[in-house]
Amino acid sequence: MTTVTLRGTSDRTDEVRRRELASFLRSRRERITPEQVGLPSGGRRRTPGLRREEVAQLSSVGVTWYTWLEQSRDIQVSAQVLDAIARTLLLDPNERTHLFVLAGVTDPSPGTTCAAVTPALREMLVRLEPLPACVINARYDILVHNRTYGLLVDNLDALPFEDRNIMWLAFTHPAWRQALVDRDVALASMVAKFRAAMADHVAEPAWKAMVKRLLAASPEFAAAWERHEVAQPSANGSKRFLNSRVGLLNFDFSYLWLQPQQGSRMITYTPLDDATRTRLDLLQAAAGV
Repeated sequence: MTTVTLRGTSDRTDEVRRRELASFLRSRRERITPEQVGLPSGGRRRTPGLRREEVAQLSSVGVTWYTWLEQSRDIQVSAQVLDAIARTLLLDPNERTHLFVLAGVTDPSPGTTCAAVTPALREMLVRLEPLPACVINARYDILVHNRTYGLLVDNLDALPFEDRNIMWLAFTHPAWRQALVDRDVALASMVAKFRAAMADHVAEPAWKAMVKRLLAASPEFAAAWERHEVAQPSANGSKRFLNSRVGLLNFDFSYLWLQPQQGSRMITYTPLDDATRTRLDLLQAAAGV
């Protein structure tokens, strides 16, 4: 005799809700153009809108994890992750509410207007030329940058999308390691700030994946991570880069916070001396600005 186990109503409801959530995410992703979130168009695309990996990167979550979400897999999702996805997909307040209801998660900021890298912000970055400027999130992913910043160390646009993370580059990329004049101080500070920021994202797959990737790739990162030092981002400071094209660049940097809780921010680098101003003009010319 065959025994059949019937699923409860709540199980069936959860399954339907996950399928609806997956369809909703796909529909919102497909309506967003790369330019709307600060990404290059990249020529012809096989599918409309953003790619899954682009949504994952901009939301600071793992590509596999986000793919599972769009496949209606039964996985755990936090309010912080949903908030990040809502911002990336430019959801309006009604869409944001719908997202959280489908996920069965309480919205920590109901009625919040979602922010992202808007066309206005991209234009601001262009207008700042020749000053190097970029937008990063709390995980040090470079979300968008102007052309001078793209050549500040190496040709940033030539790097794979998943490698455009300042901490990953500083620990693993030869050109970035050579360009950071005060590298030891910069790396220690970066790891301490990353660890402090991770307290709000400790269960999120993308953050854990970044740590795991760095631990496997860099003994230097592993040693710094083991020290458990923490620090908060400062609003400004100074930094020096040894650029292979134009030489030593001395900057003051400033943060413009774009999200609460020390999330995404725009970083602008201002010359500290006349020599740096002259060399920035040369770098701007090399960038074709």
